[in-house]
Amino acid sequence: MKGFLFDENLPVNIQFLPSLPLEHVTDLGKSPTDTEIWEYAQANDLVIVTKDADFSDRIIVSSPPPRVVHLRFGNMRKNDFHAFLKSVWPQIEQLIHTHKLVNVYRHSIESIE
Repeated sequence: MKGFLFDENLPVNIQFLPSLPLEHVTDLGKSPTDTEIWEYAQANDLVIVTKDADFSDRIIVSSPPPRVVHLRFGNMRKNDFHAFLKSVWPQIEQLIHTHKLVNVYRHSIESIE
């Protein structure tokens, strides 16, 4: 795993520093498809971070890479979103090394090997 790829449904500028590099799908060009995002993450050994259920559905029937972090909580104000993600990010990073899918809820985190 070489870094994280944040999907277009997430902010471009994250207000904390993950331990690995972070890219945003907007860096890939104009509105890449889910398949293009998947293939890019796979080719570059990146973890997809998304609110899109399509990626978690796909990883269930696939073997990594890529791995997926599915943010499964509703909309939050921007500052609340950044504070929440920063607070749970260390646990996410720990789990993603050994699990192909990490589901992040407001009050819990679940992972699938």
